[in-house]
Amino acid sequence: MPSERRRSSKSVLAQRISRLQPPRLQDLRLRYQLMILFLLISLLPSIGLGYLVNWTVSRVLETQAVDHTLQLIGKVNQTLDNDMENLQNMTYLIGFDEQVRSFMQEGAVSDTQTYRLKQYLQRYTTLYPEIAGLLIVGRDGAYVSNELYARTPKNLTEEGWYKQAVDSEGLFQVMGQPVGRNLTSHVNYRDDEVVTVVRAVVDPDTEQAIGAVLIDLKLWTVSKAARDVKLGRTGYLTVVDRNGKDVYAPGDPYVDRLPSSWFEGGETGAVTQTVDGRELQLIYAESSFTGWRTVGVFLKRESVYEVSQIHFYVMCFLFLVCLLGLTAALRLSASISDPIRALMASMRRAESGDLSVPPYSGQRGDEVGMLGRSFDHMLIRLRQQIGLVERKERQKREAELRSLQDNIKPHFLYNTLDTIHWMARKKNAGEVSEMVESLSKLFRIGLSKGGDVIPLTDEIEHIRSYLLIQQTRYAGRLSVEIEADPRADEWFVLKLLLQPLVENAIYHGIKARRGPGRIRIRIAAESGALHLEVTDDGAGMEPQRLAELRAKLEHPLEALERQASERERSGRSYGMLNVQARLKLAFGERYGIRIGSSAGEGTTVTVVHPLLLEPPPIQSDEEETG
Repeated sequence: MPSERRRSSKSVLAQRISRLQPPRLQDLRLRYQLMILFLLISLLPSIGLGYLVNWTVSRVLETQAVDHTLQLIGKVNQTLDNDMENLQNMTYLIGFDEQVRSFMQEGAVSDTQTYRLKQYLQRYTTLYPEIAGLLIVGRDGAYVSNELYARTPKNLTEEGWYKQAVDSEGLFQVMGQPVGRNLTSHVNYRDDEVVTVVRAVVDPDTEQAIGAVLIDLKLWTVSKAARDVKLGRTGYLTVVDRNGKDVYAPGDPYVDRLPSSWFEGGETGAVTQTVDGRELQLIYAESSFTGWRTVGVFLKRESVYEVSQIHFYVMCFLFLVCLLGLTAALRLSASISDPIRALMASMRRAESGDLSVPPYSGQRGDEVGMLGRSFDHMLIRLRQQIGLVERKERQKREAELRSLQDNIKPHFLYNTLDTIHWMARKKNAGEVSEMVESLSKLFRIGLSKGGDVIPLTDEIEHIRSYLLIQQTRYAGRLSVEIEADPRADEWFVLKLLLQPLVENAIYHGIKARRGPGRIRIRIAAESGALHLEVTDDGAGMEPQRLAELRAKLEHPLEALERQASERERSGRSYGMLNVQARLKLAFGERYGIRIGSSAGEGTTVTVVHPLLLEPPPIQSDEEETG
């Protein structure tokens, strides 16, 4: 009794534990399965896609913003470089002028010469209104200018800009904005309103500086290239020299000075700096000509403004997807229309003739599962019935082909008998016996005891007998060469492959040409298949006739039926079509006849046959039905 009580208590405990286990998805009601699966399929991918879109867009937009800003900076630098190159060329032209070099070497000149020099300099300022002033100074301190003059009698050769020009040994120098120099202009430009460039003029004989050319460029020429560029909503471009001093800066910039230590990453790049609690994005590129650095400055939060907008739209989209997904899951879970529709779709495919519908593999116990299994049984029976019909149709076609094979044109037999008769009357010699022997071999191998596949050596012997008869008939007009692979005795082929092709070569090739002809038969294994090639040097075919024959060989059964219905059994391609049809039915579309021909040059017909080491059971279907 105690043991029975223990067993009963264990069974009750097991039942309670089984009730506590969560049910499998397949055992739930269909409405709950649909709801769970729909939520998993729709919401989780949408959330993952939204996160991926946000991450990708952020990276792409940041990269595009940097690339776009660098392109703008590159254009600004190109404009500044062009302006500086023009100034450089101007200093060269001035330095090579004979009047200027004479003034620099000889010092003070007459008022007339000074006037001419000023007129000469005035031409440049007239042609280039961007120039604020142009000055030439000799090595003794004498100078001539159209706009500039010294503030004090102090010698200009003691100025820092002059010494730097001399130290550069004739190289063009961009000084930037002047500071504390002993020069002013009639227009009274401030130092921060011009940019100065200088170049020393060197005597080619002594290689010593004989003076210098100084040009003041109006700052608006530099600023016009950068002031109209806007980065984001409040960003701007600024230009600084090698020392970090501003060449151009807009009013009320985010930072008063950009130290050179911020831009140690190379000639171009992007850095982030925090100034006065604001995170700034700095994108820069340095000019290799002037050494100036053009910097795009904008707030970091503005650079991701578009990204924030896209994030907002993506979040709104995800919210709508979740809302619609929940609503649709609740509504669709209340019915079983979707599984029924899926089953109906499979039935429609089967109804249209597509019986490759995948079988139902579920273990569901509801009505959909029972319908699916019943539908599978029906498809299996249909496929079996269709396979039986196809097998019978294939047997019927093979029987028709055998019938076609048996109806080979009888004119060959008649011609042979006529030849034997002629020889018997003419010579009454041993050649008659040879002809009769060849004819008996021909018939013996052709019959082959009813078999469709024979050894390749028998096929070769068959064609040798046939050619012996034809060479006797066309004495002196036909020469033959047979080249067979040494392994020919190991292979099997469909019978009567070569005879129709050689017959075509004789009657439509050699016979149609003038003089004797030659037929070459080559048998070899190539690319995993047996190639039987018949080549003649007869009349060949015109391109149109060749195209028609190739089209018939693509669909040999239809061509044979069409010839039979039109009573064209005597057509010149009947035997070749017969061979093609037998090959494709026996071995598939990979094998068959290939033909090439040129009018007046000859024809080559190649039979591609599988390498058979033993006769295949081609008649298996017939044996089953028997």
